[in-house]
Amino acid sequence: MPPKSDAFPYRRGSAASEDDFFDIPDETCLALVKRQLRHIRTWVALAVFALLVVWLRRAPAAPPRPRSHINYDAVDWSRFAYTQYATSETYLCNCVMVFEALQRLGSRADRILYYPQDWDLIIDSPEDRVSQLLLMAKNEYNAQVVPVKIEGVNLDRTGSKQSWDMSRAKLFAFSETQYERVIHLDSDMILLQKLDELFFLPPAIVAMPRAYWLLPDQMLSSQVVVIEPSYREYNALNDAVKAAMSGQVQLGQSKNRYDMDLLNDRYRDNALVLPHRKYNLITGEFRTKDHRNYMGNEHEEWDPDRALAEAKFVHFSDWPLPKPWVMWPQKELAEMQPKCDNNPGTPEESGCRDREVWKKIYDDFRHRRKDVCKLLSFPAPV
Repeated sequence: MPPKSDAFPYRRGSAASEDDFFDIPDETCLALVKRQLRHIRTWVALAVFALLVVWLRRAPAAPPRPRSHINYDAVDWSRFAYTQYATSETYLCNCVMVFEALQRLGSRADRILYYPQDWDLIIDSPEDRVSQLLLMAKNEYNAQVVPVKIEGVNLDRTGSKQSWDMSRAKLFAFSETQYERVIHLDSDMILLQKLDELFFLPPAIVAMPRAYWLLPDQMLSSQVVVIEPSYREYNALNDAVKAAMSGQVQLGQSKNRYDMDLLNDRYRDNALVLPHRKYNLITGEFRTKDHRNYMGNEHEEWDPDRALAEAKFVHFSDWPLPKPWVMWPQKELAEMQPKCDNNPGTPEESGCRDREVWKKIYDDFRHRRKDVCKLLSFPAPV
């Protein structure tokens, strides 16, 4: 067995002596501290970077603050207009309500109201509500009131021939070629926000939201229509109306061609599609429990307050319930109103926010209707 000295070559004849093995570099304490601090800073920087990466991947991206690229104060608003039509005293009041909302919300675009040519602006009696409302639209809300002939409809001042066929009157908006763009609004709605931003959409003859409640059918809704006026389009649509009235319709089409049908026939495949979540909320959405069509996905939760807050308007559509200006039978209302989420129809029911929001929409409309469509003063006979 070799001696211990041979087992440890560092003790004899080795290139590295024991003193060399335990040698401490001749370095000051300050230099040592500096070197260690450099290592510490490197590890801290790496740790901070790793934490930042983890945080960025976990935290949801904050939505960008909305910025308008349009200087609204510099816009020549005479180039743009809102249009509506009225074929009865009831809908005339609704039109006045929309004009009042546009004025209250600060819209500066022109306003146009189409009405049957046999009406007039002369108030014959305190009961002459039609003439009063026409004058209100003209004098208080600066609307241009335009008499028109509605093809194929014999209409009296009470609107006794009122039907969806008369919705074709909105096609007059296509003839307003003195404007670069017009927005036509149905009047059976409550307007919550102005829609002036739609005047500045990319070029398109027509922009309309999707009728999301009809999905998967790809139908566009005519409750709001953004139009680039054109005589060519106006004449083409009128030809379609005349063909429908004479029974010359294509195979599979109904003889009763309403405005929504006519617009879809011509523009379904080339219209600019507006997002329905902002531009086409209907009251019936608060009565359903399946909101996938409205939300556009299956993962987002329905929130009635949020839906109402983001909507530009709400269209009254609760068939078979009548419109809000018609008195509802209490039994029918109890059956058709939105159901609560928990224990519906029992004394213990809860989760009724859909019903509360739905009722508030109707109540707000009725109160505003009463305030806006008030009787005008009428001079006593001499």
